[in-house]
Amino acid sequence: MSDTDVLVVGAGPTGLALGIDLARRGVPALVVERAGWLFPGSRGKGIQPRTMEVFDDLGVLDAIHAAGGGYPAGMIWRGGKRVGEHHMFDPAEPSEDAPYNEPWMVPQWRTQRILMERLEELGGKVAFGREVTGVVQDEDGVTARFASGGPVRARYLVAADGGRSVVRRAVGVGMTGEEVDPFPMLVADVRITGLDRDNWHFFPQGEGAEDLLAICPLAGTEDFQLVARFAEGREVDLSLEGVRRVVAARSHLAAEDVTEVRWASDFRPRAALADRFRVGRVFLAGDAAHVHSPAGGQGLNTSVQDAYNLGWKLGAVLGDGAPAALLDTYEEERRPVAARMLGLSTSVHRGETRRGGATRQLDLGYPASTLTAETRTAPGPVRAGDRAPDATVDGVRLFDAFRGPHWTLLALGADAPEPPAAVRVVRGPAHETYGAGLFLVRPDGHVGWAGDTPAGLPEYLARFGGC
Repeated sequence: MSDTDVLVVGAGPTGLALGIDLARRGVPALVVERAGWLFPGSRGKGIQPRTMEVFDDLGVLDAIHAAGGGYPAGMIWRGGKRVGEHHMFDPAEPSEDAPYNEPWMVPQWRTQRILMERLEELGGKVAFGREVTGVVQDEDGVTARFASGGPVRARYLVAADGGRSVVRRAVGVGMTGEEVDPFPMLVADVRITGLDRDNWHFFPQGEGAEDLLAICPLAGTEDFQLVARFAEGREVDLSLEGVRRVVAARSHLAAEDVTEVRWASDFRPRAALADRFRVGRVFLAGDAAHVHSPAGGQGLNTSVQDAYNLGWKLGAVLGDGAPAALLDTYEEERRPVAARMLGLSTSVHRGETRRGGATRQLDLGYPASTLTAETRTAPGPVRAGDRAPDATVDGVRLFDAFRGPHWTLLALGADAPEPPAAVRVVRGPAHETYGAGLFLVRPDGHVGWAGDTPAGLPEYLARFGGC
């Protein structure tokens, strides 16, 4: 039986991001994947601004930028003619505090390859062809058994194995949810001739929502992502001929203009939330914990941020001597966020909310968390629990200072003692973005503690072991 500190089940964006975060902290971890290789399709193609900030910290932002592109304007077609543009997103300008302002399009298969390359660069690995069949835990650890190969023993296990999670079922956690849309849907990566790559093409058929056809050029590739909705109860044909029939019936394109189907899937949009995100030494993350409609691009992004929240906490407990109770805050912080994002993605899917400020996920925080301590009598614009925005303080860009697995103390117009070696310090005058005070920024980019003076800061840091 092999041993590791953390076993991560699933090599999707969630599992790979967690593997990266653990690897850079020196935490022994193994990522296992039931399939023989990474997921091959585009599916979650939108990287929201908050996730771009996470990818900046994890060291993959340059590769993500190079692999993708911005979203094109929508173009509505009727009778083979262009009849007007449709803007999918409310515009936003980049600013010093939020330098990544718009969603960035990268097909999911390419995002996962970038994440895996980064994981391997840090010394981590993915074991493919490892299908979990059972999980048993005790006071000291978790044992996972597989369809082939020997068992693996770990101190903690993270289920990142998708909406049909075997691990979630094995530990007896249910999901509560609803059907978002009764109409079956097709999503496919295709090669098409006769369409420009400057627009996201929409072909409305009339009043019936079941006749949707949308074809979007996938940035950084020669492919298009095709999405079609069908009447309730209709069987979805995933073959090349089936996709050709849909395109020929719903657009001005000929069937033979679809030259290849590279990947295809059918699904029924639903929203569901796991009843718990933790059972003993097992944690649920990503789609194993929350299943979203794809509308608004909230699923992959919420999932990556699950990993970002859990990674530093596992590192603190396993490597820095922090109390195991710190891990209780993962569910405390992430489950309410997941519930909020589920409501948002469902609302976007039903046309009740536009893709705008909320979908960028920059306003998410943990103000009610037991890890949040706001000790100032008159807090300024940034409070404990908030995302720590970017800024330039005395010539230092804060996102550069935050980058890495450490904590950061911002002393803005306030005196601060020299903190432990695990805490980086940035000193400067009061700043218009933050105001004045002391701001202790967690490894996941949220302000954990804020004060006018250092009183209480050493006690707060002592909760996290090496800090």
